[in-house]
Formats: sequence, C-alpha cells, structure tokens
Amino acid sequence: MEARGEMRLRTARRGWWVVLAAVILPVAGCSASGAGAASPTVTSPSHVSPASPSASPSPSPSPSPSPVPTAGTPGATVPVYYRVPVTKPVAFITIDDGYSRAESSIALVKSRKVPVSLFLISHVAADDPAYFRRMQAAGAVVEAHTLDHAEMKRMPYPRQRQEICGSADKLAQLVGKRPTLFRPPFGDFDGTTLQAAHDCGMKAVIHWRATVDNGIVRYQSPTKKLKAGDIVLMHFRPSFTADLNAALAAIQSAGLTPALLEDYA
Repeated sequence: MEARGEMRLRTARRGWWVVLAAVILPVAGCSASGAGAASPTVTSPSHVSPASPSASPSPSPSPSPSPVPTAGTPGATVPVYYRVPVTKPVAFITIDDGYSRAESSIALVKSRKVPVSLFLISHVAADDPAYFRRMQAAGAVVEAHTLDHAEMKRMPYPRQRQEICGSADKLAQLVGKRPTLFRPPFGDFDGTTLQAAHDCGMKAVIHWRATVDNGIVRYQSPTKKLKAGDIVLMHFRPSFTADLNAALAAIQSAGLTPALLEDYA
C-alpha cells in the first residue's frame, strides 16, 4: 500500500511539472520573440561623410540697385530755349516723336543737306532703331523726348528723372549716342523738370517759336516771321515732305540759314 501511495504521489508531482512547463514555455516564447524583433538601423555619426573641403562657396548676393533720388540737386537747373541766343543768321529745325517713318523722309533730308534734330520718344524709336540710324547717317542728331510721351509738369522728381534719364539711356543703346538736349512733351515743364534734366546730363530744355503741320507754318510771334536763333517744330507725320519744305521756305524767306541746333545750344 505504501509503495502504491508513493507511486501516486510521484505521478501527481510529474503532472504538476507538466502543467507548469506548459504555462511557462509559451510565456518565455513570447518574451524571446519580442527580444528577437529586428531593431531599426541607426547610422552611426562616424559613417556620415564630412563636407568636401573643396566645395564651392555659395555665390554672393547681387548688390541692390542704387535708390533713385527723391529730390533734385539743390539749385541745379538748365536753360530753356525758345530762341537760342546767336550772333549768326541761323534757325533750327526739330522733328518730334518718330511715329511715321518713310524712307522718302531720309532721302529728302540727305538730298537737301538739312541739319535736323530728332526729339524721339524712346519706346517709339525702339520699334525701328535702324531707321533712325539711317537718319543719323543723313545728318540728323537724336535727342530725348521721354520714354512714353508723359506730361512732365507736376510729376514728382523721381518720375521726371526716370522719363528723362531713362529715355536718354535707351536712345544711347539704340543709336549709339546719348542725347544732351531734352524736349518735354506738349512743351509742358516746371522747375522739377529743369532739375531732373540737369541731373540726367542734359545741357538744355528745348521749346519752339513756330510749328509746321500739313505744310502750314504757325508762328508764336506777332510778326509772323522767324528771327535769328528761332526753333521750328515739326513731327514725323505723313506730311513730312510738305512740312520740311515749308519750314525751309520760312527760314529762307526770313533771310536765315538752317543750322544744327547742337552747334549752338
């Protein structure tokens, strides 16, 4: 009896160990599975390639453009000529804008050897700079008449300066010579215009004493006759030939000779 009791006791103990092993082994398996999970790969700082010492430096930023002055040079001005003070019997023909461009106009200026000054709107001249270079070759001189025919009077200084300097700079690019004379559109100007013209390198502001359109001369003096030094205004229009011939006739009837404005102003 004792032997059989001892055997049962041993069998019972073995059963408990089997049960205990069945519980412990799965738990240990989960723990091992978690410990064996792949860890994320972290690159060691020692594996990062250092920056190449020969790498080119970043380019320096472009310098900011110079600010446009907000006011003109104190006391600066240029003369305004309706009639240029001269001691010789001469008068001057000036031609504005540049819209109408006929080859016959160049041929006329060249054949009659007429000295003329062209006050061009730079944006208009940019449409056909070769035409005005041919006019230069025929004896004309190109001068400034703003970027876009803006009315100057009462504009702030920066805008007036932009119109004059910008026009002169653009025309220099187009025809190879920077203007030295300026004519304000419509003949309108103020003290600011004269300051800006000075600061843009202009020698004078040019007005007029007579105009020509459709072959008719209109005088601004009560005598209805040109005087020495007078400036005549015409435009690049379809009536160019009639206008130039009328201007020449008015100059000659006054006992004057056409001369180049830049030789006197």
